[in-house]
Amino acid sequence: MEMAYYPGCSLHASSELYDIQCKMVFRNLGIELREIPDWNCCGATAAAKTDDFLAIALPARNLGIADATGLSEIVIPCSSCYSRTLVSQQRLSCDLKLKESINAELGRKVEGNIKVSNILEVLKPRVASGEIAEKARKKLEGLKPACYYGCLLTRFPCDVPVTDDVENPQGMEIICRSLGAEPVDWSYKTDCCGASASVNDAEQSLLLMSRIMKDAEARGANCFVTTCPLCQFNVDAYQEQVAQKYGLGKRLPVYFITELIGIAMGFDAVEMQVDRHFVDAMGLLKELKLI
Repeated sequence: MEMAYYPGCSLHASSELYDIQCKMVFRNLGIELREIPDWNCCGATAAAKTDDFLAIALPARNLGIADATGLSEIVIPCSSCYSRTLVSQQRLSCDLKLKESINAELGRKVEGNIKVSNILEVLKPRVASGEIAEKARKKLEGLKPACYYGCLLTRFPCDVPVTDDVENPQGMEIICRSLGAEPVDWSYKTDCCGASASVNDAEQSLLLMSRIMKDAEARGANCFVTTCPLCQFNVDAYQEQVAQKYGLGKRLPVYFITELIGIAMGFDAVEMQVDRHFVDAMGLLKELKLI
């Protein structure tokens, strides 16, 4: 089957490995991701902070392109892109005047026919059906991930259909357990890592990350797993700085959910670019004889 796909800016830049892994994993599940043509930045944090109209109009253009594919569903791996796109679709469905105003300037009009899904919405039913387990060649025994959702996957600025528990989401835990991993129960799974504030307010971001890292370590986690490229980048790239400033003893690799699924499916870790992390992500997998 085919599914529309919006990678967003991060998956074509700093998180290119996530894009590669998504295509590998989904193809192995019989899903061909069709990247929508000529997509634009969704606006992420910047547009929402500066211009309400632009925050809706930027993802609306992508929605129009996605609607024009004729496909029934679009998967958006990035939590920020997913949030902005889903909010735009919801706002346009409730405000016909705004929809008409934006559609007047678009070559491909927003119809509102396509379902906007995050990566967990697509993967969870394939756990329930047994498809993911059927494709797995090995159990991820010994992995004890702290499933880190961040603040964007369950919290929105308007009412939208949320497919997981907003206080204690379980999507990643369901997937990890199906692969033989043992996710830890911890308290900071939906806390903010500072997001883009790591650039303009580094001290506050480091403090936020220190709380996340301390709790994961205290609960016995030996790694993080996430779906958000910005969360992954922050906790990975700044972990050494946080550890030195706040006295953390361990360094925990920060995996994308696609990396864990890919390892279980028997994909080559280097081909998936698992060796590109700031905190060594290969060592733990070797230690547990998963690669």
